Amino acid sequence: MSPGITVRRLSGAGIGPWLDEVARLRVAVFRDWPYLYEGDPAYEREYLQAYADSADSVVVLAFDGDRVVGASTGLPLADDSAEFRRPFLDAGRPVGEVFYFGESVLLPAYRGQGLGHRFFDEREAHAASLGRFTVTGFCAVDRDPTDPRRPPGHRGNEAFWEKRGYVRQPGLTVRLAWREIGEDEPSEKPLTFWLRRIGT
Repeated sequence: MSPGITVRRLSGAGIGPWLDEVARLRVAVFRDWPYLYEGDPAYEREYLQAYADSADSVVVLAFDGDRVVGASTGLPLADDSAEFRRPFLDAGRPVGEVFYFGESVLLPAYRGQGLGHRFFDEREAHAASLGRFTVTGFCAVDRDPTDPRRPPGHRGNEAFWEKRGYVRQPGLTVRLAWREIGEDEPSEKPLTFWLRRIGT
């Protein structure tokens, strides 16, 4: 990492003072492919409150000096909204064994310096330390590879996730609605879970 970059891991109520910073980063980063999200700061703040309300949540923050330039989140899947729990319940799989990674958002200037791995390391260590989870996982938005909005030369994160031991789960898909750039109203998009057994 570049000199001056520091990383802090926070949990539970300690996350509260940083929710606005995480919301700001989500709006900025998710505007790009593949989310194309027309950000809504009010929604972001409400969505992130679940992390402050969960005693076992985690937020990993990357700082350049005093400035937050990246954030990565996680919480027990049982503490997340019904939309994220539903695919597991429908498949008859135990929700209580899953620690869910919400998102990793990092400003472009700070990518390629190992922070992506650090975010996973910190969240996986936190989940393991709690002692009651067998699986960590996250959702990734599904996009048509021929979508004309895909930036030329774009490289997805799939190879990175696979190297870390995560496996895509085609039967576990969430449908979330958000307003894309250029849309008048929110529309539903599919996001599929990737899972990894803790300790593998």
